[in-house]
Amino acid sequence: YTSTIIVTGGTSGLGYNASLILAQQNPDSLIIVSSRKDSPTSASSINKTLNQKNAVFVPLDLANLSNVRAFASTFSQNKYPPIKALLLNAALQFPEGLHFTDDGIEKTFGITHVGHALLYHLLTPHFADNARVVITASGTHDPAQKTGLPDAVYISAEMLAHPTGEWATMKNGLQRYATSKLTNILWTYALHRHLENSNSASNSAQSPSKKITINAMDPGLMPGTSLARDWKIYNYIPSFVWFKIIPLLIPLARKLVNPNIHSPKESGAALAKLATGSEFEGVSGKYFEGNREIQSSVDSYKVEFQEDLWRWTLENVSNGEEERAKFDVGR
Repeated sequence: YTSTIIVTGGTSGLGYNASLILAQQNPDSLIIVSSRKDSPTSASSINKTLNQKNAVFVPLDLANLSNVRAFASTFSQNKYPPIKALLLNAALQFPEGLHFTDDGIEKTFGITHVGHALLYHLLTPHFADNARVVITASGTHDPAQKTGLPDAVYISAEMLAHPTGEWATMKNGLQRYATSKLTNILWTYALHRHLENSNSASNSAQSPSKKITINAMDPGLMPGTSLARDWKIYNYIPSFVWFKIIPLLIPLARKLVNPNIHSPKESGAALAKLATGSEFEGVSGKYFEGNREIQSSVDSYKVEFQEDLWRWTLENVSNGEEERAKFDVGR
């Protein structure tokens, strides 16, 4: 294989559909689908469907930073081809109570952002030139979209990681989820800016560096998948109706309810196109609804929020000053 594409949360729903499409469109690429546990048929199902052999499953537990490091070490030891696309797609939410990762970080934030950020930094040496990073975000991060979830509230990364006061006693985990999706976009913009600064410094020093682009995407509401948990409407519809009936009515629902309703296959195709489509080559630091560039929330553009998240992340995922300095591109 000439290159590698990695999809976290690639064993079901949106991630699986994106992986299937990427495997079909990129037969010369190794497609690594990863999640904490497999069903254990995701990669074999893709290979069987396409009559190919380019999909493999590699376990990854984003709630355990040591496991994230083990994943990166496995990638290096196996001498996989250079990474041309990294899809940071996995996420979980915990509607009730307060939950923590093995590293003592609030679990919604830990899985959605912290584990992904470490994974990116560890895999950077293995990126191909012009590699793309795509983060699966959500319209639920933006209060203006009125998705029905509590408004995302960013105080600080430290407060998200180790909640105190009202954040510690909050029972509604959906607000933590919406806020974690806001951090996805804050980090997208922060990383883009730091990469731009790094490239400018490299150019001025006449030292070539790899070009990396990063974008965030809202896949929309997808009836028939567990990603319905992003939306309040899921609480009022019987599971049989949600998983079996409404998927058949998506074209009608788009007209009558919200145009941002899609099947997992449709949203998977949009995610795959951002990862490898020629029309998005060189595009970076943007937020998309599907493949349509739109504005993200007001808070997502606040540089002080972006930098607070950036600094906290570097300090809490790196092992010592040497690694922290290596991760801190464009400083």
